[in-house]
Amino acid sequence: MAQGQKRNTPVVPNAIKALDQFKYEVASEIGITPPQDGYWGTMTTRDTGAIGGHMVRKMVALAEQQLAGRSGF
Repeated sequence: MAQGQKRNTPVVPNAIKALDQFKYEVASEIGITPPQDGYWGTMTTRDTGAIGGHMVRKMVALAEQQLAGRSGF
């Protein structure tokens, strides 16, 4: 990957704050104390990966519920 490329940008730029809040909510739900200073770089890869994994599971579940609610599928 060339320098300067950043691929983890949200599709909807206005969703950045909501995703950040969601990250903190998921961390507290699974028993991981979020960093007080907001810097996640000192946390273990295992913890941050668990947070991201749970976020994805919840987003997929929500999308499945929305699709199931549509008629014709």
